[in-house]
Amino acid sequence: MSTVVASTPLRPALKWAGGKRQLLPALRHYYPGDFQRYIEPFTGSGAVFFDLYAAGRLQGRHARLADVNPDLVGCYRTVRDEAEEHRARGADCYYDVRDRRFNPARVSLTPGDPSMADRYTPELAAMLIYLNRTGFNGLFRLNRRGEYNVPAGRYVNPHICDADHVRAVAHALSLDGVTLECTPFEQVLSEAGAGDFVYCDPPYAPLSRTAVFAHYTAGGFSSRDQTRLQGAVLDAARRGAVVLLSNSSAPEIVSAYGSRQARAAGLTLQYVPARRAINSRSALRGPVDEVIVTNAASAAEPKLRMAKSRLHPAVSAASRTVPEARRRQA
Repeated sequence: MSTVVASTPLRPALKWAGGKRQLLPALRHYYPGDFQRYIEPFTGSGAVFFDLYAAGRLQGRHARLADVNPDLVGCYRTVRDEAEEHRARGADCYYDVRDRRFNPARVSLTPGDPSMADRYTPELAAMLIYLNRTGFNGLFRLNRRGEYNVPAGRYVNPHICDADHVRAVAHALSLDGVTLECTPFEQVLSEAGAGDFVYCDPPYAPLSRTAVFAHYTAGGFSSRDQTRLQGAVLDAARRGAVVLLSNSSAPEIVSAYGSRQARAAGLTLQYVPARRAINSRSALRGPVDEVIVTNAASAAEPKLRMAKSRLHPAVSAASRTVPEARRRQA
């Protein structure tokens, strides 16, 4: 891989629900000092990849970026390969782009088929960037027909296309050793082992029934998927991979990664404060506990505890089993 290092932090090309830019200060404590390959099975915005790249931590190392979302992979591949083609297409109306251009073009590529990423066009990628920058809260959401159905955001003068930034992202993704693939997380994790640094940022388990957001693909991401992921993460850790995972502090997540099997695989669970920006009730868009699961030693002792008084009562009620789980782990 090239030894080029970004002179300034490189932000992701796409806004993404659950993007990890705000969590980076806590995650950095667990970046291993020595690894041969970086693996990200849920690339999303790629915030950790771009953070590692900007810090020069990927010099001489390979990076495997994967995601099951073909729109995401197709867009990033097109940014990588045809960055000069990405410009705002002059659409006057968000819904005209979404419903009359973007969705019909996607249908022609068979949404949900991983090979769709291979056939993503510069026009589709440009439209996705436009929709992402002007849609509600950077969501990517599909209905059960596989159609993109995010409503328009309330932006007065959104910054849609920064040509220099797109070129910088294209450069990072085109470095020797960086691959982009549309592959399920289980396959990616099954090939991780000693020498690999793996970061997992799956769709978060909901803290309450009204907080569900899992329609990242038309099939969603269920509790069963969370269980499958936990098993794959434990197996990768047992094979010697350095694993870092972030998720909500939902009881099912605390139980899964605070279990005896998880501890036997060398995993520990830490709490970290974060802000939730996506909720149907604006009063619940505020500070909550999230968790970091890892088998990496912390480079420093971060302050990861959060005062419960800052939690909204409804969130506290949804997470009331967390203190009990903490006591059991003590």
